[in-house]
Formats: sequence, C-alpha cells, structure tokens
Amino acid sequence: MTDRTDEVDEIDALIHRADLDGLVRLIDSFGASRQWDRLLALRDRSRAALQTGRQLWPAATLAEYRLALWAPPDWAARVLDEDSGRFTIGPLTEVVAQHHELAALRPHLADSPRLGFIAHERALRGEVIADDVPNPLEMPFALQPWEPEYPLATYSDAGLEALAPPLVAGDRFVPIDPGALVPGSEIDDDAVQLAVRQLFEPWTASSNGRVEIRCVEGPAVQAIAAHGVRRASLAPISAAEALAWLAWAGASGGAHGRRRGGAIGRFGAWWLLAALGDVVDEWPVDPDELGELAGQLEWSWWTAHEPHLGWEVRLAVEDPAEGYAWSISALDTA
Repeated sequence: MTDRTDEVDEIDALIHRADLDGLVRLIDSFGASRQWDRLLALRDRSRAALQTGRQLWPAATLAEYRLALWAPPDWAARVLDEDSGRFTIGPLTEVVAQHHELAALRPHLADSPRLGFIAHERALRGEVIADDVPNPLEMPFALQPWEPEYPLATYSDAGLEALAPPLVAGDRFVPIDPGALVPGSEIDDDAVQLAVRQLFEPWTASSNGRVEIRCVEGPAVQAIAAHGVRRASLAPISAAEALAWLAWAGASGGAHGRRRGGAIGRFGAWWLLAALGDVVDEWPVDPDELGELAGQLEWSWWTAHEPHLGWEVRLAVEDPAEGYAWSISALDTA
C-alpha cells in the first residue's frame, strides 16, 4: 500500500521534473480514489511551482476543476476563491453547481459575489435559493414564467458539452420578397449596440467571431436588409426561444473562447431585453415589466440561405408599437 509520504514525494518529484503527463496521471488516480487532500496538495504545489519558472498551471487548473466537479462540498469549496479557475474551460462557479447544492456549499463559503454566482447557477438547475444570498447580478434567482428552460452545460472528466437550443425547423421559414429587402433608415441605438457587443464579446475577443447589429425605423425585414443580404427567409419565434438563444450565446465562449457560464448568459439576455425596452437605467428592472416587454416585441430567426455554422445567432426583433426593428447577425467558425 502506498504511504501518504511517498505520494507527497511523488508529487514533488514530478513537479521538480515539470512532468505534466505524470501529474495528469496522478490527478486521475487521486480523483478515482477520492483522495481529495492529495489532489488539493497537488494543486497547491503545482501553483507554487510557477514561482520557480515551471509552467505547471495546466496541472493546477485540472486539479481545481476536478475538485470543483467531483469533491464533496467542504473540499470543493476550497478552490472557489478569486485566484482559482482562471484557466478552466468554464467558471468554477458553474462547474461546482453541476453536482453540489448551494445549501451544502454555503456553510463552507463566505457571503460574496462568487456565492451569488453559484446561487444563480443552481437556480438554473431548479434549486430554490434563499433571499439572503448575495445577488451580484441584481436579478431574480428563480426563473420567471415567461422565461425558457435555458440550455445548460454538462461538465465531465472529458471536458465540456454545451449544446445550442434546437434549430428552428425549416418548415417555419417564409421567404422574404426580394422587393421588400430594402434597408430601412438606420438610427443610433447605443444601448442595444453595447448590450449585443457585451453579450457576444467572447466570440469576437477570444475567437474568430463577428457580430453585426442593425437598428432601423421600420419593420424587421428592413433591419435584415441593412446587413446587405439580397435573399433571406424569416421564421417567427417566441420570446422564450429568442431568450434561450441569447443566453446560450452569452454563456458560451464561441468556438474557441472560454465559457462564461449560464448565470452570465441569462444576465446578458435580460440586459439586452432591457436595452430593447429602453429601461437599462432602471436596473434592476421589475421582472413582470420585463416579461411584458418581451411579449410585446415580435421575434424572428432569419437566414440568408448560407450553411449553418453551429456558432450562429440571427435574430430580428420588431417593436410594432414604436415602429423600430433590430437585426443581429453573429457568426463564429470552429
């Protein structure tokens, strides 16, 4: 039987040689045998090795990830600090929320914004959150009746799976009369522009994505035409479907960027909705007011008859009462 002292010596020997492959094998072994204290020690020693010039942050990152994902709440909580998880494939606040209830984690964590983000992630998974939990996003933890069931990420030892919402069925699309594809009179809408840019920031800053937003005085087809397309089709969708796509985009990192998490995705969708309704300055917005606004807008998914890339959001939004429309085209490539 292996002595614990031998295991510490093995960790130190692998770190001295900067043997990443060996450290990964040891991480797998400690996780499989539920030796959380050894796994945390490996994380700490790998992190400390950076002071000596040994680039062992991948080992430290993997150990943090496995602790947050699989360790019991008291051990998982030890990597939920401001210095951990910077290079993990997704935020540890989302990783830990997959298998740990907030009620089990809270005794081991200080009241802080990070606790609030975990609470939002747990709320997305159906946990009822107490009113006294910190709320850095200033939005309800509980999903509202007008919201969709947001797509959630699934973390495993093999990595991350974060499927997009279902594609709009082809039989829902109606071709737009080419004669109607005339750009409307574009207007400046800085609040919506900024909300869209922030929502898709990882796509453009950390990946290969490009995002365009058009705002016109006129119907949705004229906002779509403002992108310069000559041929397009339109499919009406519900506000809930649109919010699911927006939240998925905001949670993701695009094809190559780091995932930001479901809590940030939902917040980004709400913020954009508030921008469309010109109530950002009133944040936190009354949820019922925001839901009413979502229902008053007319939402559509549009296509320019190009191949679907997988990382794509093409939404049109029309405010029939005010006579304005917006069109979003966000594309990223793997």
